[in-house]
Amino acid sequence: MKNKIVINLNPGIPALPKAEDKTKVDVRYILISPYVSAHIFFDPKLLEMVYEVEEPFLNEEEKSLLREIEEGMKEVININVLTEKTQEAMIEYLDKTARFLISELGLKVSEESYRKMFYYFFRDFIGLNEIEPLVRDYFIEDIECNGINTPIYIVHRVYRNMRTNIVYKDIDYLASFVEKLAQRCGKYISYASPLLDGSLPDGSRVNATYTTDVTSKGPTFTIRKFTKVPWTPTQLIALNTLSPEMLAYLWMLIQYKFNILITGGTASGKTTLLNAIAFFIPPEARVVSIEDTREINLARENWLPSVARTAIGMGKVGEVDLFSLLKNSFRQNPDYVIVGEVRGKEAFVLFQGMASGHASISTMHADSVDTVIKRLETPPIDLSPTLVNVLDAVCIMTHAVVRKHETRRLREIVEVVNVNPDGVALTNTPFIWNPKDDRFYFKKDSKVFEKIGNRYGITREELLQEFARRTRILYELYKRRVFGFEDVQKIINEYYKNPSGILSSLGLPKI
Repeated sequence: MKNKIVINLNPGIPALPKAEDKTKVDVRYILISPYVSAHIFFDPKLLEMVYEVEEPFLNEEEKSLLREIEEGMKEVININVLTEKTQEAMIEYLDKTARFLISELGLKVSEESYRKMFYYFFRDFIGLNEIEPLVRDYFIEDIECNGINTPIYIVHRVYRNMRTNIVYKDIDYLASFVEKLAQRCGKYISYASPLLDGSLPDGSRVNATYTTDVTSKGPTFTIRKFTKVPWTPTQLIALNTLSPEMLAYLWMLIQYKFNILITGGTASGKTTLLNAIAFFIPPEARVVSIEDTREINLARENWLPSVARTAIGMGKVGEVDLFSLLKNSFRQNPDYVIVGEVRGKEAFVLFQGMASGHASISTMHADSVDTVIKRLETPPIDLSPTLVNVLDAVCIMTHAVVRKHETRRLREIVEVVNVNPDGVALTNTPFIWNPKDDRFYFKKDSKVFEKIGNRYGITREELLQEFARRTRILYELYKRRVFGFEDVQKIINEYYKNPSGILSSLGLPKI
């Protein structure tokens, strides 16, 4: 009886040192145990940090055997079994199939060689070929392939942009891999339809091109990795993305059903913030979310997630766009509507929904409130200024370099007080981040708090006391390192039912 093949895809998350001096960085950590490691180091020839995937070494004879066995496996393997079973069952099926083929072909393969080769069977049939280790790396946010004869680049949480030692040299091989990506997304890519925008089964976002007509270096792909467990509000405090006061303010806005728009550039942390503040939605509330590709992840049961569907073939057959989903969502009696990103005509429906009393949270590409209002009031969105008035607060996320480290910050929260018929906005900015000292500042003069007071009959003093209580709770959770998805959600949910109980359990005064 052969020893059972065991592959550990979650070998633990190491604590990586910060790159105070990048020329001294030299770290290694396991990605797929016991086979694959990542090696990150400063390359003196390139004068930059590089990311090397270290896979099992095969000699020429082993490489030749691997090619022969993989060709045979393509003929006999049942792809449905590989995608429908548990990981353990898939590994067992792959192992049996490979050993059967070796026996049938009369090949001589030592157990040591077989175990090394088995990693490649797993990688190529169950995984995503050469990039499987990158997909498994907790620290990688983006994987970027710019075509053939150029290295794949990654964006690392700690060390940011780096080239890897993975290079595609064959255009046909890269094209077939992009086809595989499309299949994993449940989509189709071809010469006639050479652009792909989809999601992998784990939720990671894929954008790819197929032909040299579209991208001159051949097929390309970019994978934005999906965090299975969203960042919690306390984790964002720990990262200094925002302050406890900002979170307490957003918590109150969400509870009292005010409308929030999160803006910023690409990969500035818009969806991360959206997922984090969704923790504050009251537990009994019904939430409907609408997206192009799945990125929103909420810790709640009363949640209806919807994803747009692209057309099949000519004539837009079977297309379900954001506009249709959003229009339909208002018939589903939501307490909160979350839209992944507004870009076009769906914004009109969203703002109509806001105007009719449905609390909404959404994101948009823009770097200031003026830009937001211009985008909303010009084609293709074309909203009237009076409709823009239903927006209560805009959170502006930004990329920042703090003490030579790239990071993300909530630059400011701006309240929209009034938009006049000419489209000029009167605003108030209660929260702002100062890049000089990397600190957050706030003033107690909030126009939204005035709106809450007028709408619900609560005095300014009561609102400020409640704001202070929530700030203390969030800061106390951060100090106690309560970062877990379920732990944070449980405390927030419990606070809605029993505020004094939560305050006393955390040893905080009731104010």
